[in-house]
Amino acid sequence: MKLTDFLIPDTIELNLKSTTKTDAIRELVTLLNNAGIIPETDSVAKIILELENLGTSGIGEGVAIPHGRAHAVDRLVIALGRSKKGIDFESIDKQPVNLIFLLVAPTSPDGPYLTALARISRLLSNRNFRAGLMSAKGKSEILNILQKE
Repeated sequence: MKLTDFLIPDTIELNLKSTTKTDAIRELVTLLNNAGIIPETDSVAKIILELENLGTSGIGEGVAIPHGRAHAVDRLVIALGRSKKGIDFESIDKQPVNLIFLLVAPTSPDGPYLTALARISRLLSNRNFRAGLMSAKGKSEILNILQKE
């Protein structure tokens, strides 16, 4: 599985403007909408924020993987946001989040959703991989890093 099958340049933001978890999730969902991948933002953001209220997607080491299933998509889609300053995601290690991979999958139980979550989590546990994403100068460099993995 290649993450680049689900992530396109238009759904990558290397300089998130958001300063809160809620705003960051909304900003990434808006990227999906602006790219024409989802028809509107409110229902998708609501689904992801509801799951976020049940437990943080901040897995530690400066990483969060908010996710959810929505009728708005017919395939798995990913948005990636980077915040150099960091955003409080109420992470398990209490540290700010710099890299946010937002996943939205169809409501059907099959497909690559859980595999993608596991793959992203495994990749982001690698310090060098995270450092590469943090130092990448552009979207094409981000995609190259992901493609190599």
